[in-house]
Amino acid sequence: MGYPEDALAPEEELLLHHHPHWKMLIGPTSIFLVATAVAGFLLGLAEARLEGTSATVLTVAVLVLWAVLVGRWCVARFVTWLTTHFIVTDRRVLVRKGVITHSGIDIPMGRISNVQFRHGLIDRMLRTGTLTIVSAADDPLEFDDIPDVQRVHALLYQQAFGGRDDDSGDRRAARRPGDEDTRRKAW
Repeated sequence: MGYPEDALAPEEELLLHHHPHWKMLIGPTSIFLVATAVAGFLLGLAEARLEGTSATVLTVAVLVLWAVLVGRWCVARFVTWLTTHFIVTDRRVLVRKGVITHSGIDIPMGRISNVQFRHGLIDRMLRTGTLTIVSAADDPLEFDDIPDVQRVHALLYQQAFGGRDDDSGDRRAARRPGDEDTRRKAW
């Protein structure tokens, strides 16, 4: 079993597992491409115009600067993206982050009192956005760059509120979006 299955309780069903949206990698990818192009240009210039020790020193300096820049602004952000998990199960919402310092948040479905999403024009075009979850006693938690945020919102709403009987507050079997609903629609 791989992650996130090994973080689940027995008989807990995994409904959704996402990393943040790929848009958070646009900046690091752009930096990588520009830094590599500039480094390649400088290395070609050093080879063509310099000789001996000065060419070697400039080559080493360019490569070290490139490695530091790519390591700090590209690799670190990619690893952050890769190790951030947004997980929805039939019982809770889990968020896990980090490699060296691992942190996590678990929100039981029964404690969720409100689910909201927000996205602007660019986010709508990229099908991403910010998801806000309010639990019964805590401050709202915002999760940025959630892929397909409207579908995640609908899933969370269905899991948290869709199975409640209006008269008794009891929970029925939770349904996923798209499951057949025999109740009458308002529209």
